[in-house]
Amino acid sequence: MLNLPSWQRLLDGQLGAPKPGSYRAQPEDFIVDEQLDFTPEAHGEHLWLRLEKRDQTTLDVVKSVSRICGVTPRDIGYSGMKDRVAVTRQWLSVHLPGRDAPAELAASLAILGITVLEQARHPRKLKRGVHRTNHFTLKLSGEAVQSDDFEQRWQALCSSGVANYFGPQRFGPGGRNLQRAEALLAKGWRKRDDRQGMMLSTARSFLFNELLSARLKDGTWCQPLAGDTLMLDGTQSVFSIDEVDDNLVTRAGELDLHPTGVLWGVGHRAEKQIAVYESQLQQQHPNLCEGLEKSGVKRAQRALRVKLVAPQLIREQNAVQLSFALPRGSFATAVVSELIDHPDFV
Repeated sequence: MLNLPSWQRLLDGQLGAPKPGSYRAQPEDFIVDEQLDFTPEAHGEHLWLRLEKRDQTTLDVVKSVSRICGVTPRDIGYSGMKDRVAVTRQWLSVHLPGRDAPAELAASLAILGITVLEQARHPRKLKRGVHRTNHFTLKLSGEAVQSDDFEQRWQALCSSGVANYFGPQRFGPGGRNLQRAEALLAKGWRKRDDRQGMMLSTARSFLFNELLSARLKDGTWCQPLAGDTLMLDGTQSVFSIDEVDDNLVTRAGELDLHPTGVLWGVGHRAEKQIAVYESQLQQQHPNLCEGLEKSGVKRAQRALRVKLVAPQLIREQNAVQLSFALPRGSFATAVVSELIDHPDFV
């Protein structure tokens, strides 16, 4: 049975392990604001709602909205899953063709701790992964933030980028989602057993973190290698390279592009230096790799590094407030784990 390992941190070699600290002491210490790069068109069959929730999951909110609006959860769209122990703002869409939303919608949601911030009509359902970034405002406290090296650690992340690990919430308490994924893939993945594809995602996330940890250990996580697939910063656009040239090295150093790692699945295998990493991954975890391929999930790529957008640090009494934005799919906990030692981070 797989257990979560202690993956290599970025700053340990340079600054040592971080000191103990606290985050999410209360939901207001972890604020997430989902950012779209478009606005609803003010007409159409779908009612889009920008909601603020506290100490609830996105699926909790979906269930509440579906019940109040008299629709099924499948009639509701959302772009991303947001943290539970947090205050988060995101858009949801509700399919209401030819009818208005219940008059008591906002009041009924308010009773449940959900605030309607905006609403507008749009012709299409909100689909997964269409938001551009998430903006985070975090409060950290404890010994770590009083340490002499705290701001040095923060500046290193701002200038060099962050290792783009999937956060611990992806794997569930005690890594139980990973163990469920391992068992499901061992018997043969079926959609009816994993409707949302979360177990596939968990297995792929684990393998990605393993590969990223390996490249951190040998110092190649931010350097293009022969056979790499590179991603342009701020986009999901990727291109493959056979060899490395000075221009690519310069652009990677300027955080204009980033090496990527595989999200395991069916598709063309990597070549040259990258093939070595993927071969090692397959040797270490043959059952996960084989199970994912048999499921038919398509191979994809994820950036090994992510740049903090508009980072700021404000010192408060006995705490610091950090604010920054990350591309969709990146985890603020990957940032926090480099700054404080906490039981959440294995």
